[in-house]
Amino acid sequence: MDSDGTQDARGTHARPVPRPAGPPDVAATPPRPARAPGVPPLPDGSAFLAWLRAPRPEAAPGVWRFGYRPRPEQEPERIPARQLLSGAVIAFLVGWLVWSLLWNGYLGGWWVLPLELFTPDSWRHSDDRVGNAFLWYGYYTLIALAIMIVVGRLGRWGEVWRRYGLPAWHRAAPVHERPPAPEEDPAQWNHLRAAGAADAADRLAAEAGRGLMRDVDHARIARAWQGVRSGRHSLATFTAAVLKDGAAACLHPSGERDLPGRLARHDLVTGQVRLGATADDPRNPYAYRDTGLALGPDLLGTSMLAVGPAGSGKTGAVVWPLAESLCLHALAGRAAVVVVGAAGAGLGPVDAYDVVVRIGNPESVYDLDLYGGTTDPDEAAAVLAEALAGDLTDPHPGGDSRRSTTVLAQLLGPYRAVHGRFPSVPELRQLLEGTPGPLGALRKALQDGGQESLLRELDARERQMGHPGDVGSVLADRVALLDRPAFAGFFDTSGQSRPFSLRALDHPVRVRVDLPARGHADASRILARLVLAQFTASVAVREDRSLFACLVLDDATGLVTPEAVRGIQRLRSGNAGAVLTLRTLDDVPRPLRGPLLGSIGCRMALSGLTPWDGQDFAEVWGKEWIEARDVTDRQIIAETPAGKAVHMLRRVITGHAPTARAVTVRQVERERWSASELAHGVPPGHAVLSLTTVRGEHAPPLLVDLRG
Repeated sequence: MDSDGTQDARGTHARPVPRPAGPPDVAATPPRPARAPGVPPLPDGSAFLAWLRAPRPEAAPGVWRFGYRPRPEQEPERIPARQLLSGAVIAFLVGWLVWSLLWNGYLGGWWVLPLELFTPDSWRHSDDRVGNAFLWYGYYTLIALAIMIVVGRLGRWGEVWRRYGLPAWHRAAPVHERPPAPEEDPAQWNHLRAAGAADAADRLAAEAGRGLMRDVDHARIARAWQGVRSGRHSLATFTAAVLKDGAAACLHPSGERDLPGRLARHDLVTGQVRLGATADDPRNPYAYRDTGLALGPDLLGTSMLAVGPAGSGKTGAVVWPLAESLCLHALAGRAAVVVVGAAGAGLGPVDAYDVVVRIGNPESVYDLDLYGGTTDPDEAAAVLAEALAGDLTDPHPGGDSRRSTTVLAQLLGPYRAVHGRFPSVPELRQLLEGTPGPLGALRKALQDGGQESLLRELDARERQMGHPGDVGSVLADRVALLDRPAFAGFFDTSGQSRPFSLRALDHPVRVRVDLPARGHADASRILARLVLAQFTASVAVREDRSLFACLVLDDATGLVTPEAVRGIQRLRSGNAGAVLTLRTLDDVPRPLRGPLLGSIGCRMALSGLTPWDGQDFAEVWGKEWIEARDVTDRQIIAETPAGKAVHMLRRVITGHAPTARAVTVRQVERERWSASELAHGVPPGHAVLSLTTVRGEHAPPLLVDLRG
């Protein structure tokens, strides 16, 4: 404290000390910044390298392989904790009691007989106190260890140690993976070095370490390298592109290296997208319980059907993640995807797609090619007939739309021969209705051009118009649904618009088709059938089938026809698949439900299913043999007064009469999932999913938590 009553501020707030005057300060040049103002620092590559080096062991179909640790096929017998601990304590007390009885001589001296038989008397009765102590106490220790081993096995001490000892702590502690050896490190691109592209491998490894590479870049460059291995591209071209652009080499035609945002977890090394986690439920096989569930092209190649009421999570938990995964595969050059749904259905942002067809929206940049980009009238007639009248054909598996195809071919062939293009929607409607003016002009043009064969086709069409069973009027009514003012600017065939054709599936394109659901439900179903028919026809004639093609239909109501089922069956051989969703199987004609479920490899029943829908799933999933236990309790009758007293005391304590339990074990066959369990036993946010890979591997129906 100073003399004036103020506290000295030395130490933390010391008074300034006068400094001698010096030369004036010279303004120093500030150092040059390492990056432009406002630009964040470059990320470190450790996160990407950790992702790339993570273990991905081989697993059963549908298991999320990223960081997966395999589990045994059969569930080990797990004893309840209370029973395990009480048994261990009782075994210890029994061992202690036996040792005490032996040590105090209550059981006699027989237990030292082996020592007396196998050791000389001079050892036991010598004057060496240290030697005697070592001999006798060593023998006592052996006897104690023998007792401990016996009671330890009876009390399951080993299981107690594994469950509550250091092994349990080691399992709970995070496992730090050791970095792989350089020759096994995927970040070193050793397969490129082995093929003579060491410079490209060095450039890619350097950019991965600096944080300039993403998972899409890795998948895209790996896909380009597959093209080099298959001979589609040269090694020199690939190396030059990598040395020039690094991780940005071999870009997607859109120039994008990632999506604007991601909803689900993706692993582009295995090609999987995680949809949830399998429930820890006795109905799931033990190897699947409490593991991540994921889908990839190896499963979607067998197609997928998801059935559940509105609000069960079909779009948000299934369709959107799958569409997002397929878009990432397209950016990596692995897939082509077409997503069809109602406008505003929540199928991802517009920026995530290359082509967005908004039918009925005047602001749409792209149009839809009504004839699928083909120049063959017969092929165009077959696809258009399926779209217009596929739901009117005989719903049995043998039904087809050949009559509708013939009617359309009789008009499309002559029209294209005269005009060099197919008719627009209003022109096609007039031809189907038999309007005299357009038909007369078409006839005159054919006569002037000498097209006798096509003229006979037109004559046959005019003769059929007067018959009562002519399907031309039905087709005209269906075309009239597309000849509305809302669609006036669409389906143009004059070449003035930008029509999208599904013939573009030879390229890694991302397409979304928004259907006009409001006020045009029938037209939307026609257009959805048109896209499905064009998709199945286009993937069958692709030249490069190494590119996986997938069609995602958010609502397949009214789309399942005999021809559609046959087309879905053919997708698997063309490295293609389809994802369909339905609110109920009642939207599918009864004769087609069995063929549809049989032709699709991945079947999903979401919560809220009706019992009659569950019955169809139960039939297709079949039955299995299980071990059933029948337990019978039989009351014990005491015959002696002492026994009756003991039974009375036991009944007073437990509240139950003394019984003897008999267990009968037998093999029975039962449904994997019954219709009642599917309708009432699936919790909200869950689904039951069975899987089949393109190689024929199967996964039984699994209870999956789509929120996990």
